[in-house]
Amino acid sequence: MAKSKPIGLAWRSSTLFIVSTVGIGLFTDLFLYGLVVPILPFILEDRVNLPQDQIQSHVSALLAAYAGASVLFSPPAGIIADRVSTRQAPFLIGLLALLAATLMLFLGQTVPVLVLARILQGTSAAVVWTIGLALVLDTVGPGNLGKTIGSIFGFISIGELAAPVLGGVLYNKAGYPGVFGIGFAILAIDFIMRLLLIEKKTAARWEMGDASEEHAEGQDDTGADQEDANEEEPLLHKEEDSYKVPEGQNKVVRGFPILYCLRDPRLLTALLLAFNQATLLATFDATIPTEAEQLFGFDSLKAGLLFVALVLPYLILGPVAGWLVDRFGAKPAAVLGFGYLVPVLILLRLARSGGTSQIIIYCVLLALNGIGLAIIGSPSIVEASHVVDMYNKANPDFFGQSGPFAQLFGINSLVFSLGLTVGPLISGSLKDSIGYGNMNLIIAMLCLVTAVLSIVYVGGKPKMLKRR
Repeated sequence: MAKSKPIGLAWRSSTLFIVSTVGIGLFTDLFLYGLVVPILPFILEDRVNLPQDQIQSHVSALLAAYAGASVLFSPPAGIIADRVSTRQAPFLIGLLALLAATLMLFLGQTVPVLVLARILQGTSAAVVWTIGLALVLDTVGPGNLGKTIGSIFGFISIGELAAPVLGGVLYNKAGYPGVFGIGFAILAIDFIMRLLLIEKKTAARWEMGDASEEHAEGQDDTGADQEDANEEEPLLHKEEDSYKVPEGQNKVVRGFPILYCLRDPRLLTALLLAFNQATLLATFDATIPTEAEQLFGFDSLKAGLLFVALVLPYLILGPVAGWLVDRFGAKPAAVLGFGYLVPVLILLRLARSGGTSQIIIYCVLLALNGIGLAIIGSPSIVEASHVVDMYNKANPDFFGQSGPFAQLFGINSLVFSLGLTVGPLISGSLKDSIGYGNMNLIIAMLCLVTAVLSIVYVGGKPKMLKRR
């Protein structure tokens, strides 16, 4: 070749750098999403001059605008991820949308501008989650996907849960420049990493020696995992027939083959877990700041600090819960996690207006809910990936060389974003109409139904049900 290979080709195309870049991208998305959560009521009141009785509904609408855009753009992003020759270009375009959104949130002084900013944020989220996870799959292979995603999710949970705390603190101490200044700094780091990234297949064209050898090592790991799977082949042979896709599928299913997998109740239940997890997160995001203001007269700083009660259990127990899912499967965590959330959500009604003692009670109750959020963080993606992998192994020709994983990530992003959309709208409406305690009672009943469905479908039906 006449052209010289790029500087730093080896480390820019290394597994560690690629996975780290995707992790930073997901972190940035969730961080900027959560950064403005505790200050939205104050932005609407101080900058937009909305009356107090319209604040909750507009907060919910702004949270939902982000998620609604993610719902609309996730499936197209999944299709694109399976068809484009490179992941880097759309990955960078998604970041430009996020940059524009952040500028509009920083400068906007009307509701339409703020809504448009959140829509751009949601569009960027659809791209980064779908194409980013597809890039991870390209890099590590199916055999290493579970532990890699587990590590990424453990890292990005910091941004997801700590951003509201930091947003409240910075807004109180430094105003809008403080909040958005750190947002732009993280965007700059994210942009540089995405720009430097070189995909392994691109690196292989430059240097067939080292790059191909590193790629082969990743495939060797996958092969080792496949060897272990082959030892269990006699046990799985009968089950494999149930994952066979009949011939003669219509044009829509052939073009978007993940649609066939959606007939499987296990996959549908796994997606329900993702939906309910997102609904819970969005419910806390939408209601904690306004409830804290009503009960205790908290400003943005103190309302943001309440999220610490959710952050700490998640950060401490999240990786442990993920390891247990890898060790024992998704069913125990799904059943115990959602079942545990039922009573602790109901107990949130115990918080009353008052002084320090009531604030402590509310923080303890939030911490108990944080434990539940940590437990339910991993089962959905692990179960969904396993089910789709079974279909992929049973029908390699139908799903193609890359498999349907990018499409799965697109559907998962759609469902998760739908939960982020529905969560603020329903919780905000219920809180205004029937009160905070009764709102949490309804959310608890949703968790109870999810726990029961997890018993039946996650990880396959129990033996007692199979006999009937």
